[in-house]
Amino acid sequence: MSLSDTSVATKQAPPALPSDYASLHAHFAPLFEEIAAGSLEREATRTMPFEEIRALDEAGFGTLRVPAEHGGPGVSIETFVRLLIDLAQADSNIAHQYRSHFGFLDSLRFQPARIQRVWYPRILAGATVGNASTEKGGNRLGTLNTVISQTPEGAVLNGRKFYSTGTIFADYTRVSAAVDGADGRRFAVVATDADGVEVLDDWDGFGQKLTGTGTTVFTDVAIEAEGLLDRVPRSADATHEAAFFQLILLAVLAGIAHAARRDAASVVGSRARTFNTGLGLPFREDPLIQEAVGRIAAKAFAAEAVVRQTARILDDGVAAAEAAGLPADAESTPREIHESEIAVEHAQITVPELALGAAQDLFLTVGASATSTKKALDRHWRNAQTVATHNPIAFRARAIGDYWINGTLPEGLNAIGDASPRKAAER
Repeated sequence: MSLSDTSVATKQAPPALPSDYASLHAHFAPLFEEIAAGSLEREATRTMPFEEIRALDEAGFGTLRVPAEHGGPGVSIETFVRLLIDLAQADSNIAHQYRSHFGFLDSLRFQPARIQRVWYPRILAGATVGNASTEKGGNRLGTLNTVISQTPEGAVLNGRKFYSTGTIFADYTRVSAAVDGADGRRFAVVATDADGVEVLDDWDGFGQKLTGTGTTVFTDVAIEAEGLLDRVPRSADATHEAAFFQLILLAVLAGIAHAARRDAASVVGSRARTFNTGLGLPFREDPLIQEAVGRIAAKAFAAEAVVRQTARILDDGVAAAEAAGLPADAESTPREIHESEIAVEHAQITVPELALGAAQDLFLTVGASATSTKKALDRHWRNAQTVATHNPIAFRARAIGDYWINGTLPEGLNAIGDASPRKAAER
């Protein structure tokens, strides 16, 4: 029994779920409505959504991408992102924190059978997995200061991570780390309640305040054998997961755009006062206000359409990788996996602008009352801006330009870190 198996065993086992969107939407819609009803109060009081996430886990949300052959619903990526957009419309914080869990879960299909035999049953029993990949500073670009070392008792983990989204809510967290005395990196999946793990709620961003995106510290944390996962740069696994991780952020942005549309229609529909400079009509009948809401709705529609089309391309990539035997080396990565990466790069240029535009245009529909902190309508823009900053649009646009001009596939390094002046000069 692993360090966290006891806590997972106390959870209510999720139900078996269907795989089609209509049935899944009907299953989760009541929960999404409850989550939406409490989102404003949680924002105002900075109440972490532990209960809401627990309810979703018990309803099986965390099992959606477990393959059918391993006992899960095996939903497509497109169906998954449609549900994630629905959840992000209800509360973008909760949808965002699932990024870590589903990133791990999708990567699991590329792992050896001995790893899958351990982790799929845990996920189906209700376990969730957070993320601890990025270091706040002090590590050189492409390297990591968090280290896996071998001791007489086994492998241990030491280091400090920031942007640990979802970890504070999860049973486990997956940690990106260097290997002492070796090149490259590996992932260590460790229990969040294990000795030596300290999870801090110190995220101070002005948006996405309730995602638990703060610090996690690891001090001589024991790693079980099935918690050590390999990662080959540019392999189908690495390329797909990088695209999938970003797709989740885009789905969150699309959900925020829908939330802005929902609140714009609600505020306008219930407003009695108007301006002395207008036509004297109720806001709900004023053609200029109707136009403003229509433009918000169109941006939300377009954002979702881009995300869903991108998800279909990722579905094609996974199917191609499975047909090729899930190759572990970079040279055998199917063309469709690279097309997934390119599709996400395109979407990262367009979807953030649509979501930010929808959130900002919300303030064209009403007057100064919309700025009341009690309404917190600004949270949609703050949340969208926070999500969008994960992927600077200028860098993505440059990569796409290079691809179309020179055929260069986007390529990142193993880890975010401090840039070297010499590296800049070499470019």
